[in-house]
Amino acid sequence: MRPAAPARRPHQLTAGGILGSWKQLSPSQYHALGLGTAFGVTDVGKVRTSNQDNFHISPELGLLVVADGMGGHEGGEIASTEAIGQLCCFIAAARGQASTAPYDADATAAVFRASAFDPVAADPDATWTDATMKAMITLHDAVEFANARVYAENIARHHADGTGMGTTLTGMWQPAPRGPVFLFHVGDSRLYCWRGGRLEQLTRDQTLYQQALDLGMPGPLPPRNLLLQALGPTATVKPELLTRTVAPGDVYLLCSDGLYGDAAPDAIAAILARARDDNLDACCADLVAMATQNGGRDNITAVLLRCPD
Repeated sequence: MRPAAPARRPHQLTAGGILGSWKQLSPSQYHALGLGTAFGVTDVGKVRTSNQDNFHISPELGLLVVADGMGGHEGGEIASTEAIGQLCCFIAAARGQASTAPYDADATAAVFRASAFDPVAADPDATWTDATMKAMITLHDAVEFANARVYAENIARHHADGTGMGTTLTGMWQPAPRGPVFLFHVGDSRLYCWRGGRLEQLTRDQTLYQQALDLGMPGPLPPRNLLLQALGPTATVKPELLTRTVAPGDVYLLCSDGLYGDAAPDAIAAILARARDDNLDACCADLVAMATQNGGRDNITAVLLRCPD
């Protein structure tokens, strides 16, 4: 039997207006998006007494996102919820839509603004249409905006730069039906794709451990959970941004490190290989059960998206 979670004090964000204790931002039910069918779950795990993970699936925005908070159970809960809410708020404002934030987000969310971020300069060999460029810039600014809101809360709580609460933020966004998909990533949550019988990890963990592996450093390697960046602790953040064309039958998994940390890629692939439009709930349950059997030392979040055949 899991230990009972301690009673949580209600909290209020000066920067974003979150009221109350942790709440799952999207219900664990089927969601129909232009990209396909989606389902998500989050679980506290076997060791933690609170859940600092959260996720959101927004058919209105064509957005799926996972966040893994850190900074104590209340701080992590606030950071992950705030980051997702402000991301949604900014994207909706940039598109001229009413806010679809999963809670009453900051009413001062700015409308779309031009950015110094230049995707052409970042990849001069790429071909960018005006719409693609605008969407990429919007996404970059949305992540920056979410970071600024969490960072402002840390400053309000008198945390020194580089300290305080923070969160990972990983997701995918399709601004227009049948258009390209934009991937965004900060931290060490992951995005996988199952396509043609092969599992591919689309994101790169932004950790000291992964950096040491990439540099071929000899052991002992750093702990796996030391992040190179996260939303909240510092005033600036540099999200990894990618574009991708989806294919019929693609299966995408967004997850926190509590799911993949002790899991063999083959075990994840075997579950995704079984995914259909009508069994995503069972596949999510199998992913959580796999992580729990592997120890369940952290919160576990899994969001599955299956593209139509």
